[in-house]
Amino acid sequence: MTRFRPCIDLHNGDVKQIVGGTLGTSEAELKTNFTSTKPSAHYAELYHRYHLSGAHIIMLGPNNDKAAKNALAAWREAEKQATVASAQDKWRGEIQVGGGIKESNAQEWIGNGANKVIITSALFPDNRFSKERLQAILKALDNDKNKLVIDLSCRRKDDKWFVATNKWQTITDFELTQDSISLLEPYCSEFLIHAADVEGLQRGIDHELVSKLAEWCRIPVTYAGGGRSLEDLELVKKLSNGKVDLTIGSALDIFGGSSVKFEDCVKWNEEQEKEEAA
Repeated sequence: MTRFRPCIDLHNGDVKQIVGGTLGTSEAELKTNFTSTKPSAHYAELYHRYHLSGAHIIMLGPNNDKAAKNALAAWREAEKQATVASAQDKWRGEIQVGGGIKESNAQEWIGNGANKVIITSALFPDNRFSKERLQAILKALDNDKNKLVIDLSCRRKDDKWFVATNKWQTITDFELTQDSISLLEPYCSEFLIHAADVEGLQRGIDHELVSKLAEWCRIPVTYAGGGRSLEDLELVKKLSNGKVDLTIGSALDIFGGSSVKFEDCVKWNEEQEKEEAA
């Protein structure tokens, strides 16, 4: 079942929406679509209030640890208050955190309140995939793959998709294919994939990539990049036969956008759940 997945992107401690392709450039060249006046905790509380599971907190560079921890703490407090308010409330959502996660701190972030940690760059030392590094990170998580999300955010090259690291500026030699996806699936619970070339541009999703992800992935996968309307949720649902979730960022009204209302995304999710239960 395709769902709307929310996000909290952090840059220098603030909640921001950034044009992905400019992230690794100088501050003068960095293109920011939105900087929130509200703290990260506000968004975590908002997502919990509307029962939005699978929200991902992404730390884009340094100086974001405090904001990420505040968001996680707010989520856990909201969870606690909901349980106290209604003993019948059995909803238990998930929240994830990524950005700078590696073997040495993965378990720490679980301790800070994340259900899952998201890893990318740690798997690609010297821009090459390291299975040994993946196994080490999984071991640090007590070999519980349900705590691990692998981020395969990518850029196009020669009409193919390759994982991009270093703030999406370095294109590795790891191509997204059926074989590479199958290699990673036994080690994680889901994938997160930003189409970095269209991230933050609000020019539409990468149709072909969404279709391929549905074809290749047997575990849950969330696509992000270019979402600009409520119709894009319907489009992702159609292209993936309900197998791929969609994150919408800059286009959302809660992030300064004008083409998608957050409440409409919430209602869309509720409608999908009703269809699933019918």
